Amino acid sequence: MATNNTDDTTDRIEALIDRLTLEEKIDLVHGDDDPDELATGYLPGIERLDVPSLSMVDGPLGVRPGTATAFPASIALAAAWDDDLAHEQGEALGRETLGADQDALLAPGFNIVRVPQGGRTFEYYSEDPYLASRLAVGTVEGVQDAGAIATAKHFVANNQEQDRHEVSAEVSERALREVYLPAFEAAVTEGDVGSVMAAYNRINGTYATEHEWLLSDVLKDEWGFDGYVVSDWWATSDGVAAANAGLDIDMPGIPVSQWHAEESLLHDVIERLPDTLPKQSIAKLASTPWLPENVNPNLFDRSPFEVELPEAVRRGQVAESDLDEKIRRVLGQMERFGLFDDEQPSGAFGAGEHRDVATRVAERGAVLLRNEGNVLPLSPETDSIAVIGPNADSAKVGGGGSSRVTPDSTVSPLEGIRERVGGDTRVAFARGTEPIDDTEGVAGVNFDLSEFAPGGSSSGDGAPGVGDAVVAARQADVAVVFVQDDAAEGTDRSLWLPGEQDRLVAAVADVADRTVVVCNTAGAIRMPWADDVDAVVEMWYPGQEDGHATAAVLFGDSDPSGRLPVTFGRRLDDYPASTEDRYPGVGLEAEYDEGVFVGYRHFDAEGIEPQFAFGHGLSYTDFAYSDVAVDHDGEPDATVEVTVENVGERPGRDVVQVYLGPADAPLERPPKALAAFETVALDAGEAVTVTLDLDSRAFAYYDVEAGEWTAADGEYTVLVGRSSRDIVAERTVIVEESTIVE
Repeated sequence: MATNNTDDTTDRIEALIDRLTLEEKIDLVHGDDDPDELATGYLPGIERLDVPSLSMVDGPLGVRPGTATAFPASIALAAAWDDDLAHEQGEALGRETLGADQDALLAPGFNIVRVPQGGRTFEYYSEDPYLASRLAVGTVEGVQDAGAIATAKHFVANNQEQDRHEVSAEVSERALREVYLPAFEAAVTEGDVGSVMAAYNRINGTYATEHEWLLSDVLKDEWGFDGYVVSDWWATSDGVAAANAGLDIDMPGIPVSQWHAEESLLHDVIERLPDTLPKQSIAKLASTPWLPENVNPNLFDRSPFEVELPEAVRRGQVAESDLDEKIRRVLGQMERFGLFDDEQPSGAFGAGEHRDVATRVAERGAVLLRNEGNVLPLSPETDSIAVIGPNADSAKVGGGGSSRVTPDSTVSPLEGIRERVGGDTRVAFARGTEPIDDTEGVAGVNFDLSEFAPGGSSSGDGAPGVGDAVVAARQADVAVVFVQDDAAEGTDRSLWLPGEQDRLVAAVADVADRTVVVCNTAGAIRMPWADDVDAVVEMWYPGQEDGHATAAVLFGDSDPSGRLPVTFGRRLDDYPASTEDRYPGVGLEAEYDEGVFVGYRHFDAEGIEPQFAFGHGLSYTDFAYSDVAVDHDGEPDATVEVTVENVGERPGRDVVQVYLGPADAPLERPPKALAAFETVALDAGEAVTVTLDLDSRAFAYYDVEAGEWTAADGEYTVLVGRSSRDIVAERTVIVEESTIVE
């Protein structure tokens, strides 16, 4: 577990800084080769002064070296609406980080889901800043309680993969403060996160790695962040500008041609050329014809910190005292987490208890979107089940890119269902359409020219067709159709399911007695068949225990207690970023002129009926709310009490959600915003009184001119419900005078 710095710690670090040469100082602020070839990012340390190395490893769904526990996607964790569960998964991730002999985890990521088709939506938490903040704090504290350094990423407004290396988020300070910064602020001020990763993109024309206002003024000075800021990989273009803005470590420090020299024949040949030749330029020129779109422009360059800073310091373009401050931050976190004295706790890599955590998170994150006629849960005594889907015989472990994990074992949905029902139920399997390929990742993360070859995977059992699925569905008591998308870092996704999956679902629904659709998707998708099927379960990317968790939900061993952390619209035009200037942008500028009206706030303000609302999720039991009371004394805060009773016949979980409708203010505000939530587990017939606190920030808007959070005077509406559109009680409170809040 991390400990706070002491005076003795400061003395040791200051003594080390005094003894470092300029070259050694530069070596401590940019990445280099990991001799063990395990780390995603590596600082080699200074042997003569006993400064240890620092190893950083991906990522949010599990650590990447070798085989490791593949946890569910972050959006699945978010769907559980439980910061205690986030802490539990964070601890498991932290232990796996240490078990892999790594020091820092390059996670969690909690950029706001502004663009539903964003390729990394599955790596993030929510469209809502409050929900994202609570999960961010829970995960960060869990990782760091285990003894690993957590990394909050990607700072900030990294909301799309299209043109992510150059696009500028043209966003107001108010929107930044109210929507895009709160999770990072909470990670710093509440979670005491050890590291923050600067994003690729620009913010109002300035690269995140060079943004002095964000990195120094807000993050370090205003919030009091005392950890280190690390660049995203190959995100630094101007070393001097980034150093002066507040970037502390430039990663990875080595070009992709060197990083992958042993994996690519072309790069291997180039690496063997004499050092007198410009090998980096040759590698870049030779690779250009094969590079995919949206590639990182800095892939073939060495670290700008390594190349530019020595001379910049000598010329006074970068103050050596600023370089010392960067080292002070890096060494300070290394000291805090016990690296100097070899005091890090022992880790556990791929442990059985971590697989249990992964299963539980997948179950808790399952969202029952539709359940007409209570077709779910299924009875294990059902005579026949048709399992249908192009990938139903393989686990949906995760998405592509730097979050990809290799587990030592997986359980497919087909395996999970067969294991659950035993031999008395006939379980037929039909793909119905060609398998959906899992996109490997993004150039610059998994880049290897030897892998760039045409062709896709084959099912190995002949060309599947919808007709096979129709026959299987017609002959079964229930058809369970598994659909999935193929999201990956580096490219955005369509909201339409890939391949012929929509046609497959429609054909099955047309002939089956009962049709259940299980979605393994990165986020919201289009569902033209939603009203024609009996049940829809959103399982996201469940990780390595996919089949066990899915079967537990389908057969009622686990109540599907997840709630949507994002809104599911009916069409692309329903979402705020649906015009070209807003997404993907024009001239590499994406206009965030929807302001604070992101996600359900936009749907509410425009009166758009979503297909499935933010916070929506059904259960296998029923809950009743009563005795709603609000304790309020005229100040901008309140305490809400509500009694929740399980009035059904089986145990279950519910998520009590409290929204706040604002008073009149000198600027436009969303009709309501999430202000508090609590997850409760109740046996049949059990009741509990839940107490939820609404803090002053929930009442406030950010006044840009004054540079202050302000709660306007007037009437506020406290709304208690089971989703943003399922409100069961409203109460009014009055803030007696405008108040500046912290």
